[in-house]
Amino acid sequence: MHRPVLLVIAHGSHDPRHARAVHALVERVRSVRPGLRVETGFLDFNVPSVHGVLESLAAEGVRDVVALPLLLTRAFHAKADIPTVLREAPARLRIRQADVLGPSPLLLSALERRLYEAGLTPADKSSTGVVLASAGSSDPEAIAVIADIAREWWHTGWCAVRPAFASASLPRTEDAVAELRALGCERVAVAPYVLAPGFLPDRIARGAAEADVLADVLGPAPEVARVLLERYDAAVRPALAALGA
Repeated sequence: MHRPVLLVIAHGSHDPRHARAVHALVERVRSVRPGLRVETGFLDFNVPSVHGVLESLAAEGVRDVVALPLLLTRAFHAKADIPTVLREAPARLRIRQADVLGPSPLLLSALERRLYEAGLTPADKSSTGVVLASAGSSDPEAIAVIADIAREWWHTGWCAVRPAFASASLPRTEDAVAELRALGCERVAVAPYVLAPGFLPDRIARGAAEADVLADVLGPAPEVARVLLERYDAAVRPALAALGA
């Protein structure tokens, strides 16, 4: 059995930094597993579109595809937009939709990597409050997941961790920063729980104006690439097991 093609599905953005970050992450995935074919498709704003990539793969004679949503939570895009696009794919393609990336302990490691790159050290954890700043969602399940991640992360030794949202939900980043100040944390750091730059990450950055540290987006962090491959492997495992591969 040929290994299915991995199709990474990104949201897309008018901001050119978004596509650059997505392509950098995909290149890291390719470098980690050179024998795996990895393609990228965008739901909106950027090319190639998901539909266009699927049409091209079918025209090449590809049969098996794992479609992996480049999303951190199971919100509207994972539940509605992506399944709709995949249902419109050429009939010859066998497509499995992989799980979204989060939650994962590896993503917590990536968040800490970005905080340390921004100037913190492991010795700062107990005196630092962290704002886990996500894009936000109107989906209650997605919001609950962010709150759970914040609680889990706090138990690893940070002074405090508070979730914040750039849209659709409250609190905003600046309000969470103020709350951590009021709690008496010696310093406050903002960790964007987003994959690529764009409009909402810029809003998070503006909300971090009163913080001591602002980490970069997750982007092509090695841990993020590992999560992508974990999700791919989990999607193809049942088929391989059935064939005794």
